This record gives sequence, C-alpha cells and structure tokens, in this order.
Amino acid sequence: MRQRALSARQALSRHPWAIGLMESRSSPGPATLRHHDAVIRSLRQAGFPVALAAHAFSVLDSYIYGFALQEASLPFDTGQETADLAQMIMAQLTPDEYPHLAELTLEHVLQPGYDYGDEFEFGLDLILDGLEKARDTVQPVPASTGRRTDK
Repeated sequence: MRQRALSARQALSRHPWAIGLMESRSSPGPATLRHHDAVIRSLRQAGFPVALAAHAFSVLDSYIYGFALQEASLPFDTGQETADLAQMIMAQLTPDEYPHLAELTLEHVLQPGYDYGDEFEFGLDLILDGLEKARDTVQPVPASTGRRTDK
C-alpha cells in the first residue's frame, strides 16, 4: 500500500490535470476496475476484513488525491520558492499576531532542506500504522452473530 501511494502521488505530480478526472467517471473502465480489484485483493490478503478493506481503500485514496490536489495548488515548486514565499508572508506580519504560524515557519519551513512534499510520507506512515493497528484489533466474526467485534 505504501508503494502504491508513493507511485500514485508521483504520477499525479507529473500529470496534475488528472487529479480532477480520477474516480469521477460514473462508469469506470476496465483498467480502473482492475486497479480497484487489485488494491482490495492486497488488503484482503493482508488480513483486512471486507469493511476495513473498504475503509482503508477510501482513506488512502482520499489522502493521496487530497495531498496531490493541495500540492498542485501551492504557489511554489522548489524549496527556495517555498522559503521566499514564507519570508515574504512573515515580513508582512508581526510574530505576536500569529505566534504559532511564525514558530512553525521559522523553526520548520525555513530550515535547510525543507520540502513540503516530504509531509506526504509522514502522513502516509501515520495512516498505514493506524490501518495496521485497526486490522490487528479486529476480532474474527463469531459464527452466532454474524457481526464483527473490536477489542
């Protein structure tokens, strides 16, 4: 799932026009259906019950597409452009006006090597860790009730 997410983000970065088209068709083609089936198969083989596989698929795609959309909409592409914009914004504000934004900008965004795109993997790892934990806490469905229970 991690590799799939990284690959999808790379493809969407190369083709930002595709973001609005993804998943928007009311009648998806065979390639889209094969892709969905393969993702669901991977989740099921990894031990995700059907409902949790649906949740995982949804949250991962929402994160991937949402991040790609936000990234494509940003008014900067490079680390230097990010720093230039942050410095321009900070020059217009006083640190007391937005102390937490100033702190984040000075101590994180303006640090050498900062790249907004690196935020993607941090968030992705949080999601994947949470999904793994959710999968590991799901108990098997008791035969008598037909409904799953969580620990």
